[in-house]
Amino acid sequence: MSKVIWKLAALAAVLPSTALASDGLNGANTAWILTSTALVLMMTLPGLSLFYGGLVRVKNILSILMQCFAVTCVASLLWLLVGYSMAFSEGNAFVGGFDNILMGAVTEDSMVGDIPESVFAMFQMTFAIITPALIVGGFAERMRFSSMLVFSGLWLLAVYAPITHWVWGGGWLSEMGLLDFAGGTVVHVTAGVAAVVAAMVMGPRHGFPNQPMPPHNMTMTITGAGLLWVGWFGFNAGSALAANGDAGMAMLVTHVSAAAGALTWMACEWTKFGRPSALGAVTGMVAGLGTITPASGYVGPGGALIIGILAGFVCYNATVFLKQRLKIDDSLDVFPVHGVGGALGTLLAAVFASAGLGVFSGQGLAEGMTIASQFQVQLIGVLASGLYTAIVTFILLKLIDMMLGLRVSQDEETEGLDLTQHNERGYDL
Repeated sequence: MSKVIWKLAALAAVLPSTALASDGLNGANTAWILTSTALVLMMTLPGLSLFYGGLVRVKNILSILMQCFAVTCVASLLWLLVGYSMAFSEGNAFVGGFDNILMGAVTEDSMVGDIPESVFAMFQMTFAIITPALIVGGFAERMRFSSMLVFSGLWLLAVYAPITHWVWGGGWLSEMGLLDFAGGTVVHVTAGVAAVVAAMVMGPRHGFPNQPMPPHNMTMTITGAGLLWVGWFGFNAGSALAANGDAGMAMLVTHVSAAAGALTWMACEWTKFGRPSALGAVTGMVAGLGTITPASGYVGPGGALIIGILAGFVCYNATVFLKQRLKIDDSLDVFPVHGVGGALGTLLAAVFASAGLGVFSGQGLAEGMTIASQFQVQLIGVLASGLYTAIVTFILLKLIDMMLGLRVSQDEETEGLDLTQHNERGYDL
C-alpha cells in the first residue's frame, strides 16, 4: 500500500508541470483546442456534407459530398500557403502581411498565448474550411465543379482572410471593439451573403419555384445535423482558446440556443401548417447555433434562450420571404439561416452581453461602452463585412463566368451533376 501511495504522490507532483510547462505551454488548454479542432473539422467532414447531401435531389448527392470534400482540401492548402499569414500576421488595418507564407514562422516552439501556434493555426484552418463550404448550399445542383474550386479558393483569399484580419487579427473592427466571439461576421455573414449573391448571379435551378425539389434523404440530413450540433461545441467553446469558465459558458449557451431555435422553428411550422417537420427542426437548430455564435463568449444562459427563440422565428420568416416573395433560389437556405442568423446574433450580442439585465445578463460590456454604443459598433461590423463580401463575391463570380463558365448546361442539370461532373452515381439504382 505504501508503494501505491508513493506512486500517487509522485504523479501528483508531476501533473502541475505537465499542465503548465516552464516554457508557458498549458497542457490542459492545448488538449482542449486540439479536441476542438477535430470537432470543427467534423462539422464539415462529415457533418455539413451529410446535412447538405440529404437536402439535394438524388442525382446530385455525390456532387455535394465531393464539393465539401474538395473545398476542405483546397482551403487547407491555401491557408497553409498564404491565408493564415493574411489573416493573422502583422499588416495594416485591412489585411495581414505575407511574412508567414507556408507558415514558415510556425515552429514547435512558437506560441499563441499558452498554446502552440501550430494548434492555433490548425484550429483557425478548420474555420477557413467550413466557411466556403457553407456557400456551396447557395448554388447547389447547378455550378460546374471546376468553377466551384476556383471560386472557393479565390473567395477564401479575397474575402475570408481579410475579414478574419479585420475582426480577429488586430484589424480595424477589432480596434473598434466588435464583439464576435466565434464568427458571426467572419463566418456566417460572409458565407450567407456570398451564397445569396451566387444564387442571384447564377439564377434559379430549372423548375424553381414551380417544380417541387424535396430533400432526397432526410435521414442523412438529420445525421449531419447531429454532427453539426456536437461539432459546434468545438466551434464556439473552442474559441475561448482555453479550458476555462469562458469555454464552459460558451458551450452551455450554444446548446441552449440550438434547442430553442429548433423548437421555435417547429412551433412556426406547427402553427402555419398544422404539423412540424423534421427539416424544420434541424434547420431551426442550425439557425440557433449560427445566431449564438458571435455572442457565445459574452452572454449568459438567459440571453441565449432569447437569442435562440429569436433565431428560430426570424430565420424561419426570412427563409419564407426569400423563396416565396423574392423568388431567389438559395438552394439550401444559406442566407436566411446563416447570413440573417449571424447578423442577428452579432447585433444581439450588444444587448445580452450587458451586465444590467437581471437573469438575462451577460459578462458585461467593455469599460465606457453602453448597449447603444456597442450596438453601433456591431451594426458597423455587420454592414461592412456584408457589403465587402457582396461586392467581391459578385466580381469573382463574373470573372469566373467569363473564363470558365459558372453553370452547367440545362441538359447537364437535368441529368444531374453526379454523372455529368464526376461520371459516378451516389447510389446504385
